[in-house]
Amino acid sequence: MARMTQLLNLKAEMRRCRRCMDAGYPTAPGAVFSGTLGARVMVIGQAPGATESASGLPFCGPAGRRLFGWLADVGWQEEAFRATHYITAVTKCFPGKGTGGRGDRAPSRVERELCAPFLARELELIAPGVVLAVGGVAIRRLLGPAPLGDRIGERFLVNGRIVVPLPHPSGANLWLNRPESRELLRRALDGLRELREAEGI
Repeated sequence: MARMTQLLNLKAEMRRCRRCMDAGYPTAPGAVFSGTLGARVMVIGQAPGATESASGLPFCGPAGRRLFGWLADVGWQEEAFRATHYITAVTKCFPGKGTGGRGDRAPSRVERELCAPFLARELELIAPGVVLAVGGVAIRRLLGPAPLGDRIGERFLVNGRIVVPLPHPSGANLWLNRPESRELLRRALDGLRELREAEGI
């Protein structure tokens, strides 16, 4: 019960947070996440998009449809996955559109650091056995800097948790246009399917 109270308090604190806005960043306050205690898998993305910010549901826009298509290939159906597992992001609020006209603005280093204590507490309270790090921002947060090609298709053990890196599913992600990148994604999903079956998750 104590952990549930801590999680509920954390969720309320994240929803109230205005740190990035107060620091001058053009975020749209309103933390986006879903899930509760008992989740054995945690998905960590970069930041919610405009659709997610409006709905309060993580990965519900075009990138989410692509991500859940990948997870369906692994054997997880969206409705069951959302009901069973935890979904969050490195930064919890919509950072706004990017200046180049493609995709959303990537949260700055300062924003990522302002939000880092929230993610650390989520990981501590949920205590997932498997973490899906979706996109370069999440991968670097959990595994440190390295080219995506050195991360996608592998799995890593970090603080007793299995971390599976996946590319960002946004249509603005040009990395996925390369055949060799798509092959790495296929290897990642094959490995994730084996892990899901072996762990019964």
